Amino acid sequence: FLTTIFKKEKHLGKRVDYIFCSDEHLLSMNQQFLQHDTYTDILTFNLTEEPASGIVAEIYISTDRVKKNAVQHGTTYQEELLRVMIHGILHLCGYRDKTASEKTLMREKEAFYINALESISQ
Repeated sequence: FLTTIFKKEKHLGKRVDYIFCSDEHLLSMNQQFLQHDTYTDILTFNLTEEPASGIVAEIYISTDRVKKNAVQHGTTYQEELLRVMIHGILHLCGYRDKTASEKTLMREKEAFYINALESISQ
């Protein structure tokens, strides 16, 4: 399903590796690579060398943070994990989430793809 997001967003996805880790590991990466001293649920690294040949990336996800966010947002761990996995793909397709309008669009896209998957699963 995640690979279909690339197609729907008109991007070629070649390979995306998901690496699941702890809060502490992702905090260390956030400090090292982005100079951010904050916890995060996801870091997305686009490693694409030849855009025409497709997107190659690594997406790091803190399972600790996903668990905490699921409780905070009143959802299941599985749904929050899916949201974060979709979030990373959307970043690779060019979506950002720094401004209020970017965050709104990102949330709309996440919800769209979660709903699409749920309708397929039924």
